[in-house]
Amino acid sequence: MSAPSLGFSVSRRAGRLAATLVFLTSAAAHADTWRATYSVSLLGLPIGTAGAVGEISRTAYHIDANAKLSGLATLVANSKGAASATGAIVAGHILPATYAVTAANPTLTRTMRMSLAGNAVTGVDISPPFENKPDRIPLRDQDKRGVIDPVGAFMISLPGADPLVGPAACNRTIPVFDGYTRFDVRLAYVGQRHVKSTGYSGPVAVCAVRYIPIAGHRPDRPGTKFMAENKNIELWLAPMESARLLLPYRISVRTMIGTAVIEASEFSIDAQK
Repeated sequence: MSAPSLGFSVSRRAGRLAATLVFLTSAAAHADTWRATYSVSLLGLPIGTAGAVGEISRTAYHIDANAKLSGLATLVANSKGAASATGAIVAGHILPATYAVTAANPTLTRTMRMSLAGNAVTGVDISPPFENKPDRIPLRDQDKRGVIDPVGAFMISLPGADPLVGPAACNRTIPVFDGYTRFDVRLAYVGQRHVKSTGYSGPVAVCAVRYIPIAGHRPDRPGTKFMAENKNIELWLAPMESARLLLPYRISVRTMIGTAVIEASEFSIDAQK
């Protein structure tokens, strides 16, 4: 490619990026605000808190989330983390643009950043990098296409006329790439529950969840085998009518030491006026 054509190509890509940023900024200006506060428990004992704040419209989203252990749990593992994600919503499809997560404990802080376009990964930066293990299933190029980041995966878009809290909310398989591993999250509709918390009182869709590792994982690790065989994972989804989305209200997971539950004590939507 000649220098003039290279300059044109770069300029054209920069123009597309600028147009995307303008679109996302404009959409965010008309977005509603979602706020959620979660309690985290293990074996019925409180071990931490989590929270999320999102600016969400029918065409775009920006979500910030955080979590930390507290109380007696800090005696075992004093950990905390934060994640952020942006993207577009087009014809009922989540199209991530950016994803970043930082996890910290007393000995290590690791940051992972990922960019995406058209549900394909365009860049990943992990600092410090993970140690490469010989038993890890290698990632292929195709494992980074047709995917959603972990934050975007928890946003269920439901276009059309189907009831938000119904079978259509759950019956799907979500392809997830977290920057290091590729896996599917398979949801199946179980039914409805009625919940009540600060900001929301009403029905939620209840989904059974299966974790299906694809690549980047270590198949012989006990934790990987346990989760791949785990049939005791459940996700409750609450509706956001203005954007025709469902967002996580409660997650319960059977772990190797007992059942962990993350449940909303606040779940509110502040409509744009």
